[in-house]
Amino acid sequence: MSDDGSTTAEETGDDDTAAVEEADGDASADGIDLPPAEEGWERETVAYRGISRRLAAHYLRNLGGELVGTDDPAEATRVDGDGWRVALSAEKVTAAAAIKLTEVTAEFAGDPDVLAELLPKYRQKAMRAGG
Repeated sequence: MSDDGSTTAEETGDDDTAAVEEADGDASADGIDLPPAEEGWERETVAYRGISRRLAAHYLRNLGGELVGTDDPAEATRVDGDGWRVALSAEKVTAAAAIKLTEVTAEFAGDPDVLAELLPKYRQKAMRAGG
């Protein structure tokens, strides 16, 4: 378990509520578009299984963000807030033998102070949904 209480996929196996996080990773190599970042902003990746992209976008909108390019949370791939931006992606992953789950990845970019306040709120909402 990491210092912030989250667990990695390695620690939880293929649990459908596994949270996978990495800071400053090169997500573009994995085919995930990174949100634009301003100078001095940090990046963080947060992924949860068992929630939909629609729910992730809905949670981010409730945390002060606005959908970019669509009014439909199910189609949202980007959410922007004051001092932060998130790129959302979803893919089916195998959890066990014939069980497939949706894993939603949120690529955060934002002011370090803003992210320090936003990320725990997003994690709390997303963790409840997955479990």
